[in-house]
Amino acid sequence: MVRFACVLLLSFGASTAFAMDDAAILEQGRKLFQTDADPACAICHTLADAGTKGKIGPVLDELKPSEERVLNALKNGKGGMPPFVDHLTVDQMKILAKYVSTVTGGNKP
Repeated sequence: MVRFACVLLLSFGASTAFAMDDAAILEQGRKLFQTDADPACAICHTLADAGTKGKIGPVLDELKPSEERVLNALKNGKGGMPPFVDHLTVDQMKILAKYVSTVTGGNKP
C-alpha cells in the first residue's frame, strides 16, 4: 500500500509547496518576496503585508492578482519584470504566487 501511494505521488508530481500548511506557505512567501528572491520583489513592488514600498512595478494591493497571474509573471516576465525561472524553483514560484494572491485578496472568486 505504501509503495502504491509513493508511486501515485511521484506520478502526479507532488510538490513541496503544497505539502506545507497555509501559515508556512505565507511565511515562506513573505520571506521570498521581501529578501530571498533574486532580485527581491520588494525592490519594485508595494505590498502592505510585506511592508514594502517599491516604486517601479505595480502596487500589488491594488492589482489583486490571481495566483495564476502571479505564477505566469514569475515564469515569463511581464513588462519590465524579468522571468524568475533561472532564479527560483517551481515550488518557490508557486509559494510566491500563493502568498501574493492570498494577501492581496486576488485568490477570491
